[in-house]
Amino acid sequence: MIQDIINYSNRLINNTKSDFVRYLYSRINWESRLIEIYGARGVGKTTLLLQRARSLNELIHNQAVYLSLDDLLFFNHSIVDVAESLKQYGVNYLFLDEVHKYPSKFLNYDWSAEIKNCYDRLPNLSIIYSGSSVLKLYQGQGDLSRRKSSYLLSGLSLREYLTYNKIATHEAIPLDEMLVNHEKISGDITKNLKIIPFFKEYLKTGYFPFYNEDPLRYFDRINSILNVIIENDIPAVTDIPFETSQKIKKLLAAIATSVPYVPNLLKLRNELRISDQRTLLKYLDYLEKAEVLFSLSQKVKGNKILQKPDKLYLGNPNYFYSLNLNKEEIGSIRESFFSSQLSVNHELRFPGKGDFLIDNKFVFEIGGKNKNFNQLTEESNAYFALDDLENGFKHIMPLWLFGFLY
Repeated sequence: MIQDIINYSNRLINNTKSDFVRYLYSRINWESRLIEIYGARGVGKTTLLLQRARSLNELIHNQAVYLSLDDLLFFNHSIVDVAESLKQYGVNYLFLDEVHKYPSKFLNYDWSAEIKNCYDRLPNLSIIYSGSSVLKLYQGQGDLSRRKSSYLLSGLSLREYLTYNKIATHEAIPLDEMLVNHEKISGDITKNLKIIPFFKEYLKTGYFPFYNEDPLRYFDRINSILNVIIENDIPAVTDIPFETSQKIKKLLAAIATSVPYVPNLLKLRNELRISDQRTLLKYLDYLEKAEVLFSLSQKVKGNKILQKPDKLYLGNPNYFYSLNLNKEEIGSIRESFFSSQLSVNHELRFPGKGDFLIDNKFVFEIGGKNKNFNQLTEESNAYFALDDLENGFKHIMPLWLFGFLY
């Protein structure tokens, strides 16, 4: 059996391309013995695991094995048993995918408890596991918090999209450098590249790296992902019934028609027949943890389940096009893009004036190139991120440039 597992793993690993590697790859401390990689469905977690496994096997043959925990193998075998057997075959690195789908063998003894046992029993085995963003909701039986190094993999940035599609290559630009030198940076990029058309395509189809697999079914696949998140992933880690998952789906539909959404909690509760505000906020928290939504609040500390968000956005602009194919609210799409790019490395809050407060320091107003500049004239650290603009001037910056942050 073990040799069959290794052979199957090798087929997957050896067929994985390494010509494009996600931004997170170089940020991970691969020396850690226990690594957690989580992120939205479809952003490329599996490919990242396989690429790392391939690089390890190129150094020492068969030292890395990849397994998905929704494989039929794990209906009859535990993670601990498989890990101990693989270690006897000389395996030093075990890559476990889709951990939240693992069929537990015993009551109160789930995948996290088994991984903890592997970590304690096999000190020479490194474990790298991945799962959906809903892992942030999961309260497992095994306390991995003191052992694991945890990393979030976001969708493609505009910069990565250009590289992935062999359009242009550019290093990521830190925000501080961008704010100071944006005129020169954007000028260097647009000198040989008409960026606006590619930016428009990115807003529609660039966030997930599977677009090129079947362009005609891209939005169908996104909608399928959203259905799986709501109907399977969230219930798997929260134990909510099917009826509640349907309410969460209706909640998303209500929000998606008017993002950026200023929540009217009483109206939503009445529409969805939800008895109390705390329950509604809990459902919103589920969707945000799954990266379907992104909330913006003036306060950042405390329990979000107890706080009403000031604004709600879809998690990325591609979701907007998949859910609202006949309604293009460009203002909402711009703000969704900005929040999806900035939130990877920075803290976003809702300011008194403007659209976003970044790292409690910089205020941003988002809009088109004909934006009225009067609103933030009195703010010292205020900037405008404007669409349909190739290059900026002083505190006026092109919106597309924020796609080069990671």
